[in-house]
Amino acid sequence: MILETERLILRPWEESDAEWLYEHAKDPRVGPIAGWPPHTSVENSKEIIKGVLSEPQTYAVVLKSLGHVVGSVGILIGDASNIKILDTEGEIGYWIGVPFWGKGLIPEAVKEIIRYAFEDLKLEKLWCVYSDGNEKSKRVQEKCGFKYHHTNKDAHWKLIDAIRTEHVNCLENTWMQV
Repeated sequence: MILETERLILRPWEESDAEWLYEHAKDPRVGPIAGWPPHTSVENSKEIIKGVLSEPQTYAVVLKSLGHVVGSVGILIGDASNIKILDTEGEIGYWIGVPFWGKGLIPEAVKEIIRYAFEDLKLEKLWCVYSDGNEKSKRVQEKCGFKYHHTNKDAHWKLIDAIRTEHVNCLENTWMQV
């Protein structure tokens, strides 16, 4: 599945994206705040593409004007989620490389994922999580219409072996109520 917005193409990850993935994911300002360690090499990024980023509904965010990957967005549905949700619900996750912060690209990508999740996948509810200190992620969720649901104190983020306070936000599928 390929999704498109005004400035972005959202498409499945390819092994050939490894160099661009490494370029952005090696920066310690990107991964740890999102719950994963910085990438250590192009080969490490290639392995992550083959494993983690090859999951269904996980998309490379490609900036049309550059023609290469600048971030990632995806939906984890039901049991695949990091939080306990129903099979009719999804958790959206995202990140973008530092050079592209503050340009509205991730809200643009997330809004397209929301549209896809509700209209095409017919999900009933979407969830997003951010940890204390990740104001950029909080802001993306606000811009995309997510509303505060609850806070989990002392949540264990296993990929980076850290304890964090995480804030869980929710968005209901209002199209299904019509």
